[in-house]
Amino acid sequence: MHAPLTPANDARTAPDPEALLLRRAAGGDRRAYAELVRLLARPALGLAVRVLGDRALAEDAVQEAFTRLWREAHRFDPARGSFAGWWRRMLMNCALDGRRRLRPAAPIEDAAEIPDAGPTPARAAEAADLAARVQAAAAGLPERQRAALALFHGDGLTMGEIAAALETSEKAVEGLLLRGRAALKERLTDLKDELE
Repeated sequence: MHAPLTPANDARTAPDPEALLLRRAAGGDRRAYAELVRLLARPALGLAVRVLGDRALAEDAVQEAFTRLWREAHRFDPARGSFAGWWRRMLMNCALDGRRRLRPAAPIEDAAEIPDAGPTPARAAEAADLAARVQAAAAGLPERQRAALALFHGDGLTMGEIAAALETSEKAVEGLLLRGRAALKERLTDLKDELE
């Protein structure tokens, strides 16, 4: 005989695997922590590179976030939100804090992989040029606008998820996205005019 589904054993309310690993890590389980790092490292680095525009800075931010994750694992409260949101907020804080310490902003070099532009070298060169121009234009954006754009367009997060990650309101995220897109468009138009 099966137990009836209650909030305690309903699959929809069961903690996600990362939260379970975190709970074990909070108890001192180094293997659980290592597995959690393995699961989170690649997407965390990708997001940090998109936000910071510099691979070395991104690696430092991710390292700092993993250090905080180990130290503060016991502070995660699933009643207050998802593990993914808590982790993203921690990562964004580390990335933005690191960026503030290192003003002025370094140019973007490794912010994104250049997508496969097709079979011809000309198309690949054109795509690389466009990616470089977008990266150069994004380098001058304020860090919170850049973070909002990366989270929205790069990771496909909702306004609420971005607001939680940046510790602000959804209305403020809308403003960050609007201003960021407008500034990016203006910078790209200026670059296009310079090239013509």
